[in-house]
Amino acid sequence: MKRIEHIGIAVSDIEKSNKVFKKIFGKENFKEERVESEGVITSFFQIGTNKIELVAAINIDSPISKYLQGNREGMHHIAFDVEDIEKEMDRIKQEGIRLLNDIPKKGADNKLICFLHPKDTNGVLIELCQEIKQ
Repeated sequence: MKRIEHIGIAVSDIEKSNKVFKKIFGKENFKEERVESEGVITSFFQIGTNKIELVAAINIDSPISKYLQGNREGMHHIAFDVEDIEKEMDRIKQEGIRLLNDIPKKGADNKLICFLHPKDTNGVLIELCQEIKQ
């Protein structure tokens, strides 16, 4: 793992949350993107070398919608930038940590992603991210 890529925050209303975080950070979000495969809309703020990702559901079947049914808005996951996501997934599986998806998925911000099972990570949802090479 190279660095923290972003911190994900689950929100119920992306537009309202963009306004709140604009006030906090003193700047606009730099990108908003729908990720149909995950049923979410994301909004990114650049803070130094790190990013904050706001994540809201676009349908009731999305993981974020299900998460918000049992939890409050707030910190949802921490994402780490990796050089080779498949290699990192294999290494982590060898360590006995379950993955929530067996193959990397296309995520927001031009990334391949994979989540680790929070029951194996002390309750922290961890996302692996690899930049998609063009």
